[in-house]
Amino acid sequence: MPVEPLSQKEIEDRLAELPGWSAEDDRLTRSYRLASHFAATAMVVHIARVQEELDHHSDLTLGYNTVSLSVNTHSAGGRITELDFGLASRVEELAAGHGAR
Repeated sequence: MPVEPLSQKEIEDRLAELPGWSAEDDRLTRSYRLASHFAATAMVVHIARVQEELDHHSDLTLGYNTVSLSVNTHSAGGRITELDFGLASRVEELAAGHGAR
């Protein structure tokens, strides 16, 4: 079943539920700062596991003590869909456990 892109209003409403996330160039984005490189690496591995579980993957960037995500849905023409917000919500849930801010 194909997923449909969300309207700008739907995106804005959903972003209100995800502090720190933003929509830029038809992508959801968020960066996190962590206590160390090791903590950031552990968070990347945890995100990768969630992405495999959801079968929905972001562009994921590991810095020294930062993790950045950027995601949209390729099958919806590179637009933002409910799948992207599902992944963002899951990442938010796990971020606290890694001490991300």
